[in-house]
Amino acid sequence: MSTNGDMVECNPLTVGRFNPAQAYALKSCAVLAAAIGLFWSCASAQAGDPVSAQDILNALTPKPLTRSLRGPTTDEAPQQTPEQQNFVNSVRNRSTRSLTLDERNELATMSKDRPSIDIEIDFAYNSAEIGREAAPGVTALGQALSSSQLASSTFVLAGHTDAKGSDPFNQDLSERRAESVKNYLIEHYKLPAASLISVGYGKTMLKNTQNPFAAENRRVQVINLVDKGTASK
Repeated sequence: MSTNGDMVECNPLTVGRFNPAQAYALKSCAVLAAAIGLFWSCASAQAGDPVSAQDILNALTPKPLTRSLRGPTTDEAPQQTPEQQNFVNSVRNRSTRSLTLDERNELATMSKDRPSIDIEIDFAYNSAEIGREAAPGVTALGQALSSSQLASSTFVLAGHTDAKGSDPFNQDLSERRAESVKNYLIEHYKLPAASLISVGYGKTMLKNTQNPFAAENRRVQVINLVDKGTASK
C-alpha cells in the first residue's frame, strides 16, 4: 500500500513467504474499502427521490374491476353506499376545522382500502404556509389531480403530524396544513372545491410508530374516494 496525499493505492500481494508488511497493507485496504462502502450505502439511504406527479397518479388511479368465470375479483376499491354518498356530500365545501370528531372518524373508515398515497410536504416549523420548501410536493399533487384520469373523483386531504407537542397543538397544525394544501390546489390548479375534502388527524395516526418523531409522520395523505368505478370484461 502506498499513499500520495489523499490517495491510497492497494497493491495485490505476491505469492511467497509471509511478509508482515504486506499483511498489514491487506488489512488496511480491507478496512478502507469497508468504510467507503458504508459511507456510500448511508448516503444512498438518505437520498430519497421526491414523489412525482406520475407516482401520485399511479397510486390514486382505481384498478379496473376484472371478471372471471368465478365472478368479479376483489382488488377494486369498494364503491360508496348511498349512506356514504350522503355523508360525503354533507362534508363537501366545509372548512377543515368545522369537521367533528365523528366526521373525521367516518372519513378515516371510508378511506380504508381505497387508493391512497402519503406525500411528505416540507412545511416550516409550526407553519401551514406553502413556501419554497413545501412547493414541490404540492406541485406534483396538483399536476396529478388535474389529470383527466381522476376527473370524476373526490379526494380526502388528510393532514398528519409527528408526536412532538400536545394533542391540541398537533390537531390544530394538521388542520391548518390540510386546509392550506386544499386552498393551494384550488387557487393554482383550479380544482373544484367540492372535490377536495380536507381533514386533520394530528398525531393520532402515526405512520412510523417505532419512531414517533420521524419525518415520515409529517405528511399529507391523499385518498381517492372513488366516486365512479370502472369495469372491464
